Amino acid sequence: MTVTDDRRIIEWLTLSLTPGLGSAACRQLVGHFGSPGRALAASRDELDQIAGLRRPARQAVGQHEWRQAAQTTWEKTQAAGQSLICWDDPAYPAQLRTIHDPPVLLYVKGNTAALSQPALAVVGARAATTYGRQMAERFAGDLARRGFTVVSGMALGIDSAAHAGALAAGGQTLAVLGCGLDIVYPASNRRLYDRIAATGALVSEYPPGTPPDGFRFPARNRIISGLSLGVIVIEAARHSGSLITAHLALDQGREVFAMPGRIDSGKSEGSHRLLQEGAKLIHSVADILEELPQTLARPAGDKSAPDAAVPPEPATPLLEPEARTVLAALDAYPQSIDAIIVATAMPAAVVAEKLLLLELNGLVEALPGSQYRLKNGPPAVDP
Repeated sequence: MTVTDDRRIIEWLTLSLTPGLGSAACRQLVGHFGSPGRALAASRDELDQIAGLRRPARQAVGQHEWRQAAQTTWEKTQAAGQSLICWDDPAYPAQLRTIHDPPVLLYVKGNTAALSQPALAVVGARAATTYGRQMAERFAGDLARRGFTVVSGMALGIDSAAHAGALAAGGQTLAVLGCGLDIVYPASNRRLYDRIAATGALVSEYPPGTPPDGFRFPARNRIISGLSLGVIVIEAARHSGSLITAHLALDQGREVFAMPGRIDSGKSEGSHRLLQEGAKLIHSVADILEELPQTLARPAGDKSAPDAAVPPEPATPLLEPEARTVLAALDAYPQSIDAIIVATAMPAAVVAEKLLLLELNGLVEALPGSQYRLKNGPPAVDP
């Protein structure tokens, strides 16, 4: 990086750290004066001519303390191995430029090129069900194997499961944070944070030291959807932040997908509302690919397509009639062994034996409290 590049980045940093200047005002100033350096050098009379620029902001533009703050921030990001992508940088993601209020500066830890790859966001509830987390991992893994970058917010629940699923598939994932990149939030995601930084990227519009205050996360969500071709909602309550991301995606002209859940579960109420509003119901990644440009969703037989990297599904073992009866009585949601006995009208000892067989074959998952459910969704069984 040249001295000129460093100066330009510090000038953008100075504007972004100036009180009273949001992203829109920074872009307005640079558009008016032609560069961030000229905007910072503008006289008070010149700044007074900028429509909508409030007096405190006009007084703060170009002040030495904000130049010094920018220099300090630049040195911190360099020492931490982070990159800064400015609004006028060719590396700024083209997809993000198209949204209503794109950030003028992105702090990035990891592979900056990952921000410009075809991406899909996977979001959902923090207090997700086990089923929801499994589905997030499965969808994210399938997308990663097809060459898509998986974008989410590194929150607990669905976000973390989506990142983990992409990483387990050997793919790339982006985590958009609502705080400075030097803060791991939640702290329990420290290992996930490091794994994402090593193979994908952590992204924020906030400078180092910015705490994860609640009001920052709705603003963060516009970047999650803005970097993506579409947003996949796995589980969401009625007033979930995931619904904010979905509605932002609609405003940005992105596709919105939702996975149905139980009608008696509050964690699926928001997802079902999205489906009522026109989001596409999804059962598999194939439902998502149908809505994407043909250049991205090519036929599976095309060896140049990302689908060629998807491994075949493992074969389902042949099952005897009694085991098939027990399997048919299960679904993705936990059921007690007593309920399974009633549903199958079979002796308790036989049901317990067949459940153990199905668990050993990887078809059923045993849960605390003598409850069982299908593992990884309903499998195909031989007639």
